[in-house]
Amino acid sequence: METLKLTNPIKINDKLVKELTHDANEITAQRFAEADIHMATAFGAGKVKASAAELDYTFHLYLGFEAIIAVNPEIDITDLERLKGADVMEVMRIGRNFIRGSGATSGQNDSGEPSEATGKPSTPPSESSEPAD
Repeated sequence: METLKLTNPIKINDKLVKELTHDANEITAQRFAEADIHMATAFGAGKVKASAAELDYTFHLYLGFEAIIAVNPEIDITDLERLKGADVMEVMRIGRNFIRGSGATSGQNDSGEPSEATGKPSTPPSESSEPAD
């Protein structure tokens, strides 16, 4: 579980909230579907939606909301929809990181370290005669 410190605190249940705990690992299939439903109802069914979850930043925001609600069941989605400024982007990042996953299954190396060689080349280097001068 992690904590998001709010730049713009919000009032929830008559308390000023300056921090929100969240855990994306608590997003269940039901919460995933609820994020999609809440997003659709918040912005209307006729609005254009990204075709891939990886590109849908609004969906990422609502997944972030679900990560917060999962560990704070007393918080309602309408409470979180009152977030503003940089806090909106921080919650969106929670959902985006959930969609991206750990990268372990993507086959990509995000560590910045060079990849290890995996063996000999499948074709030997061509042998040529004397080098040209």
